[in-house]
Amino acid sequence: MFIGREKELDSLDRLYKSNRFEFAVIYGRRRVGKTALINEFTKDKPTISFTGVETNERQNLENFSKCIFEYFTSGPVSISFDSFQLALEYVFDLAKEERIVLVIDEYPYVARSSKSLASTLQLLIDKYKDNSKLFIILCGSSMSYMEDQVLAYKAPLYGRRTAQFKIQPFEFREACQYFSYLPDECKALAYGIVGGTPQYLLQLDDRLSIEENIKNTYLNTTSSIYEEPQNLLKQEVREPAIYNAIIGAIATGHSKMSQISSKTQEDTSVCATYIKNLISLGIVKREVPYGEDSARKTIYSIEDNMFRFWYRFVPENTSIIARGATDLAYKRIEPNLSQYMGGVFEEICKQYLWNLMLSGKCEIDFVDIGRWWGTNSRTRQQVEIDIMGTADKNTALFGECKWTNEKVDLGVLEGLVEKSQMFHFENKHYYIFAKSGFTKGCVDKAKEMGNVTLVRYKDMIP
Repeated sequence: MFIGREKELDSLDRLYKSNRFEFAVIYGRRRVGKTALINEFTKDKPTISFTGVETNERQNLENFSKCIFEYFTSGPVSISFDSFQLALEYVFDLAKEERIVLVIDEYPYVARSSKSLASTLQLLIDKYKDNSKLFIILCGSSMSYMEDQVLAYKAPLYGRRTAQFKIQPFEFREACQYFSYLPDECKALAYGIVGGTPQYLLQLDDRLSIEENIKNTYLNTTSSIYEEPQNLLKQEVREPAIYNAIIGAIATGHSKMSQISSKTQEDTSVCATYIKNLISLGIVKREVPYGEDSARKTIYSIEDNMFRFWYRFVPENTSIIARGATDLAYKRIEPNLSQYMGGVFEEICKQYLWNLMLSGKCEIDFVDIGRWWGTNSRTRQQVEIDIMGTADKNTALFGECKWTNEKVDLGVLEGLVEKSQMFHFENKHYYIFAKSGFTKGCVDKAKEMGNVTLVRYKDMIP
């Protein structure tokens, strides 16, 4: 069953219907669903589909040749082109009168084995693009390679693409489609555990409890997820040990550069370089207080939920997991799940607000939202606002997110209003999100104020 990616499919269909030469680059982290998207798009279209492998040029060329000739026949093929240039020219020639999609998946494997492939593609695109109906799709999982060697200004193929798609993990509302049988509360927990990467979502069994799923994946040395973060790092970076230490430091609460440096015993300049790469991979994110751009206030957090959960709970329990003490490992994790879910719920709430705003249903037509933290000049205390966004210099949104088993009471609303008084906006609207609903006092006060929206978690479930 194929889920989501409607926007990407619509864009690819528009390109296909142009009936002229198109060149789309599709890239993103491994397991994110790139190949599934391509297969869904091409399932009813004339397609030559080739997947590169980590081998030499000759073997990849032979495989490519087979894929081309299998376009005409389903029988065995033993002939091969003498070069990628001849093979590609043959495909361009086929597409003079007929619309054909040419998919080269795992392109970095092919390009690394054939150093001249990018330049050959550049040459042939320039030669044939004006009278060809070929639709080329280059797909790759090596983020750094695709960005540096395909999309970058100095890359041979720069300026030839007609579209690019960076495939991101699903948001919460899309991830929920994988969990038909899970209770609503458990859907957020499932998203918090594995995030929105389709391959990880498929590792969960929605007929089992969250406890059983955690035990079957993160606490099971034979599961595919158990070593996944380590394997991904080895595929993407040259020195996984240092990256591993940095991610571990951030996941356990060391959010400032100085703290990360101290925890890992690496210079801040070294940490900065590695963190920059982790940000480009979508594993780590950089934050400053909303509306500010002060490097001094920069903090870092884990953006990918699978990495966040793994590095938060697995390393400290590795020894007992290795000995098969699954119940004991879960017993150590379970008391921390509610606190862990606080940050996940904030992200779910931000996604909800974006979807609300983009559908024209948000009370504030904000340009962006984020988190704010700093010192209250009046009380001299540190203050944190879960969500803040502005529409213009006079209008702002303030939000509070509570993932607790108790109903949110009036004090939370009053506290949010008090924190918002640090900012001088004429028009303010307040959003409060609650896992377990609201007390009567909070509901009554919200109605009295008129500029407060109370959102229950169960109303956020798609």
